[in-house]
Amino acid sequence: MDFNYDHMCFACGEGNVKGLKLKFFKEGNKIITEFIASEEHQGYPGIMHGGLITTILDELMSRSVNSLGFFGVTARMEIRFREQVPIGEKIRYESKIINERKKVVDLEGKAILPNGKIAAETMARFMIMGDLKDFENC
Repeated sequence: MDFNYDHMCFACGEGNVKGLKLKFFKEGNKIITEFIASEEHQGYPGIMHGGLITTILDELMSRSVNSLGFFGVTARMEIRFREQVPIGEKIRYESKIINERKKVVDLEGKAILPNGKIAAETMARFMIMGDLKDFENC
């Protein structure tokens, strides 16, 4: 399944000059991406902005829902920041499905530092909006 399909998406769009240009891949039951933040992604000097960490995790969990063949939107998301995410280091982001019901999918996501420590973790609920094939450019 192609997890990189929206040209103008802020998170993954190749055509979005201001976007993050994330690439997603499947690893077992997880969807993965990696990202190296630069100065324009910082909140405080040398530290990645928490809103962008949240954006990456949200997009990643959306791709997990897509892996089921559905298009879904975030209904609820709770995030806990445990460690600072430094600028200039490759950070691994993972998401996986915890529970799937008829119209709702529960997921967890993590941002993992190069030393293996969890920098951020999230629990989220996505509402299924329909079949992925019915939503072009989503």
